[in-house]
Amino acid sequence: MKKVTSVFWISLVIASAFVIWGMVAPVQLGEVMNETKAYFLDSFGWFYQLSATFFLIFALFLIFSKYGKIKLGANDDKPDFRRSTWFAMLFSAGMGIGLLFFGVSEPISHFTSPPIGEGGTPEAARVALRYTYLHWGFHAWAIYSVIALVLAYYKFRKKQPGLMSITLTPLLGDRAKGIIGIIVDSVAVFATIFGVAASLGLGAAQINGGLNYVAGVPNNFTVQLIIIAIVTVLFILSASTGLQRGIKYLSNANLVLAVILLFAFLILAPTGFVLDLFTTTLGSYVQNLPSMGLRLAPFNEEQATWIQDWTIFYWAWWIAWAPFVGTFIARVSKGRTVREFMIAVLVIPTLVCAFWFSVFGGTAIYFEFFEGANIAGQSLETALFFVYDRLAFSGALVIVTLLLITTFFVTSADSATFVLGMQTTNGDLNPPNFVKIVWGLFLSASAIVLMLSGGLNAMQTAIIVSAFPLTFVLIAMSFAILKEFRKEVPAKSGAKKKAKKVKPGEEPDPGLV
Repeated sequence: MKKVTSVFWISLVIASAFVIWGMVAPVQLGEVMNETKAYFLDSFGWFYQLSATFFLIFALFLIFSKYGKIKLGANDDKPDFRRSTWFAMLFSAGMGIGLLFFGVSEPISHFTSPPIGEGGTPEAARVALRYTYLHWGFHAWAIYSVIALVLAYYKFRKKQPGLMSITLTPLLGDRAKGIIGIIVDSVAVFATIFGVAASLGLGAAQINGGLNYVAGVPNNFTVQLIIIAIVTVLFILSASTGLQRGIKYLSNANLVLAVILLFAFLILAPTGFVLDLFTTTLGSYVQNLPSMGLRLAPFNEEQATWIQDWTIFYWAWWIAWAPFVGTFIARVSKGRTVREFMIAVLVIPTLVCAFWFSVFGGTAIYFEFFEGANIAGQSLETALFFVYDRLAFSGALVIVTLLLITTFFVTSADSATFVLGMQTTNGDLNPPNFVKIVWGLFLSASAIVLMLSGGLNAMQTAIIVSAFPLTFVLIAMSFAILKEFRKEVPAKSGAKKKAKKVKPGEEPDPGLV
């Protein structure tokens, strides 16, 4: 216990108070969270929109800037992981369960209730996928990439603890190690807890929904509680083995299973239609990216509500996940250059997510539009399994899906326990198992409390509120790293001075040698 910091104890006390409140008075907690959610969405939707756009612009700037050759580590450091393994680890931690939970349900929801125009039309289908790409594309990965870059730079090049507070040193000086730093790190801890707990709740709901749909297992809170308990044991065991064993192997397994499911689905689905739709909507997404990313609809209450429920919620979710995903991606990215890192983390996952949603969502839209299937009438967690009924080898697809949800569940949770352990042990790259077990239990307890207090709505509230103060921290981190990069580039490239001609017998100026 000597390694834990005051952030650990402060966060533990407040997290315990939240869990106890949710267990004792879940209805009251749910009411408070509903009111809080409405206030933040009505008052600060513009702030989340502008913040997400800022991170995307900043990420693009870093790719093309003169700072691209700076290495995340010493100049002779080599990456710890092969590119394929590195990509698998960052991808499984970054999206995970959400791809399966929303893969069918989000595009089909937008198709029937689009943000613009009439639902159920060809144009609604294009709009549906375009906005799904928006929510899971460049903006999301820009948030992750910027935060991960800053943390990796300080950890591996500056040899500083992997803490959010340390990255603010260029702006705050020694105050970053005082009370302000403790507040910053505590905010990061709570955003991580709520962001990941929401994903665990979604995972438990979809596993239960799948078991109910295919095997008649009751779909209720008790079953979901059992699922969370079982998976909690699995991810704590995985987390205790460290990065090089448990998380690494599970991440690679995730990638293999996800690729198998994706291409099996593509082959069994109306392939030509899906590929045509992907090509068309990807171009439309890029073309309309600025306007979609800043849209709020102040003159249309219905459209404004849609944007709050979907777009603003996603920006808050990705921001809340940023300390978790950013710390984890930073931990596995030693030896990469700024440019290589930013391109890989920003572009590749965005294209994969877009293709994933076009395959799953496009197939659902095909069945809904051409065959009249009532996919939109299914619940969020069962829509995917309803689509499977219309494909060959549906039983095999269900088994792979449930297995993949479980492994995503485990990798997201054990990665989060590792990150929470780092954040509360002064950036220790190998936090004690006791600390990881404590945070693993609190992640599961928080997920249960959120499910008791209102399900998905309570999860959305926790994410939106916890992301608000964290957004200011992340923006400050961006300006702080620029300040460091400005110092680094002259030292790295060397100031080009015009050499003075040396006369015979004259000593050269040491400043030019």
